Parts: sequence; C-alpha cells; structure tokens
Amino acid sequence: MRICMLSWEYPPRIVGGIARHVEELSEALASKGHEVHVITADHPNTPEYEQRKGVHIHRVKSDGAPATDFVTWIHHLNWGMAQLAIRLHLAQPFDLVHAHDWLVAQSAVLLKKSFGIPLVGTIHATESGRNHGIHTPMQSYIHHQEWFLTYESYRVIVCSDYMYREVRELFAVPEDKLDIRPNGIDYHKFEFPFENRQAFRRQFAMDHEKVVMFVGRMVPEKGAQVLIEAAPRILAQEPDAKFVIVGKGGFLSDLKRRAAELRLGSKILFTGYVDDDTLLRIYRTADAAVVPSLYEPFGIVALEGMAAKVPTIVAETGGLGEIIDHPRTGITTFAGKPESLAWGILEVLRHPEQADRMAGNAYQKVLDVFNWQVISDQTLKTYDAVLDMAGRKAPVAP
Repeated sequence: MRICMLSWEYPPRIVGGIARHVEELSEALASKGHEVHVITADHPNTPEYEQRKGVHIHRVKSDGAPATDFVTWIHHLNWGMAQLAIRLHLAQPFDLVHAHDWLVAQSAVLLKKSFGIPLVGTIHATESGRNHGIHTPMQSYIHHQEWFLTYESYRVIVCSDYMYREVRELFAVPEDKLDIRPNGIDYHKFEFPFENRQAFRRQFAMDHEKVVMFVGRMVPEKGAQVLIEAAPRILAQEPDAKFVIVGKGGFLSDLKRRAAELRLGSKILFTGYVDDDTLLRIYRTADAAVVPSLYEPFGIVALEGMAAKVPTIVAETGGLGEIIDHPRTGITTFAGKPESLAWGILEVLRHPEQADRMAGNAYQKVLDVFNWQVISDQTLKTYDAVLDMAGRKAPVAP
C-alpha cells in the first residue's frame, strides 16, 4: 500500500507519545514492503524531506504568519499538510490516509472528501479524559474535533480496552467501528554496549543508592507529585533510595517547591529534558521505573521500563492496568495514593530476586505482545477492512 500518515509530531520533534508511536509503526509497515509517507510539522535543524529506515518523512515549513494561539497554529499546520499531501497524491495516488489525533483532523478529512481516499483515525487520548470533563471553550473545540475525526473515519483505532470504552461513550462511536491496537516498543534500542556504566550512574546517584526513576511531561496528569508525596514514606524504610525525575513542563516549578517543603534535598534529582541516548542509559542504570499517572490511555513509559528489563511500578489507571499483570510482570498501585505507590516501590527495592523475575516476565511480554511487527500486522488488518469498505483491493506487498 501507499500510505499517507499524518501526525503533528515525529522524531526529533517529540511532544508526547504520538511521535514514537507513529515513527515505530511507520518503520514496521515500511519493513513489510509498504510505502509510508509521514507528513508532519517542521522542527529546527531538520530537512523538509528525508528517508529514514524506509519511511518517507515530509516536514511542513511554517508559512511565517504569526499565530495568535495554539488552535490558529494548528489550522496553519493543517493547511500546509493538506497542500503537501495533495501534491504527493497527484504525483502518485495514496491508497489510504491514517490520521493521528484531532490535531490533523482537518487536513485528513479534506483529503478524504476531495479525493475519496479512505481514512483511518487513531485517537491516542481525549480532552475530556485529560481534564476530567469539558470545562472551557477551548476544551469544547478540541472535543468536537476529536468527534469529527471519529465520525469521518472509516474505522477508528484505539490503544486499549480503556480507550475503547472512553471513545465509544464520549463520541457514540459504534462498537463495530473501533479496533484495539496496542502501542509497541522498539526493544532493540535498549540493547547497546554500555561502557563506563558506573561512571555514568554517578551523575545521578551514589554507588550505594537505589535509583527510582520517573519519566514524563511535567503535568499533573502524569502523577510526578504522587511520587514526591510518597518519597518520605519510602525513605523512612529505605534510606538509600534516590529519586530521579526526568522531563520538563509547566508543572516542574511546583514539583520542585513541594520537594523542598518535604526536605528531600539530595535524595531527589530533577534532570529536566534529556536526549534519547541519555534516557536509555538512565533506564539501564535504574533499580525501579515508576508510572504513577492519574490519566493514561495506554502508557508507553511503562513499556520502556519493561523493555529495559527494569522492575516497573504503575498506577492502576487507564491502559496501565492492562499492560502490567500484577504481580507477575510488575506492580500495580492505586492511582493518586502516595501510600499505595510507596508500598509498590518498597516491594521492588526490598525484594530484588522477586523484582528480577517480574522484570524478566515483563520483557517476555514485550516480545510476545508489544512488538511492532505483531502490531503492524494487526494494523494492516484494519487497513484491509477499510479498503474493502471503500470498494478497493489492498495491493500485495512485494
């Protein structure tokens, strides 16, 4: 197939989990002989076009007009994406358009209605879920755009049973229009020679300390504040614990202030943003990975911990409870409860043999279930069904 993949983020432009999802799905599809064209936003020091691991990447340059707000910027982006996609389609027609979230809905639907290209939409998260309802005009607009994408798509992909229920109920999407296709992880990226491991680790913790890592955007929904509240309880029983919090965002100053109020001092380290290479090495040196989210449609960070063979503790919320089989592949705790999270982390730190077994089981689950080659095959079944609905025959890959 010749596939047009629309996403507002794509590495090295990484805002959330969509970037990695689209990258690794596209590369898996390309490895199976399909021609994948990703159309995405511009990013500093990146070319307008490049081909990487078989994927054609097209970046939309800004038109230079100042955007008064985020929605205006998104409209400009969609206009540029549509122009670029139309040029590519006229040169050689696409078989299918795959749109990721509301941010690309306008350009995706334009391609569908103007050229009759079958449309698949993926809803990665919802505005209502993130904000526990719709409360402002901006949220209402985004909510409507999410509905618009689900309405116009031939089929809608979600990443978990939790999101299946949420999308079905929020947007009245028929059950037989929804497909569950989990996120995956490129586990190979954790398999690299790691020289001077101890020297690297000393940048974050002393030799005797046990590293408990958190990775995510610094926003309330990701739950770093729950980990900070749990830290004194953990240190009371495991004084050698060290908390390494990776990520940036508007909530970071609040988190630092609360850590100071709790007198965590040298027992907590806020790294801010780190590059991919550094992040992979932190995973390889951690004793535990923590995902204490309050809202999480899936939880790719949990997969990263599992793929890195790090014992992983999650909040049993959204899709996280579907990823971890407590206590076989990790530990699940009650969302928003510092005392529960502290218990889960202490279980891992105080029982290393049990933790190692969990990590081994979790890695095997990554190989069997959260493997992009498996997930791309499932996604192709959705594509085939859509082409059949549109009265088109799916091309056979060479």
